[in-house]
Amino acid sequence: MVIDFQSTNFKADRKLLDFISSKLAKLDHFHDRIVNATVYMKVDHVPDKNNKTLEIKINVADTQLFVTEHDRTFEAATDNALMALKNQLVKYKNRQVSS
Repeated sequence: MVIDFQSTNFKADRKLLDFISSKLAKLDHFHDRIVNATVYMKVDHVPDKNNKTLEIKINVADTQLFVTEHDRTFEAATDNALMALKNQLVKYKNRQVSS
């Protein structure tokens, strides 16, 4: 799977990118036809502590899955986003099998 990273309002370090890459690689267990992923990370300038926004867009064969999460850290947002993506992948795969 090819992963493209885009960060806004900050420069993402290699440790964060490796963390997200390793987590995204685990999605191959849920669906084997994931083509690529785009990860958007941004720091919002708001007084709220949940100012980290992570968006993940995944292209699967003939469709696109998308999730957005806000949290205190990008690591926590990544964990929440991947749980949502796993659910979307399982539902998508079940629809493909039942069709």
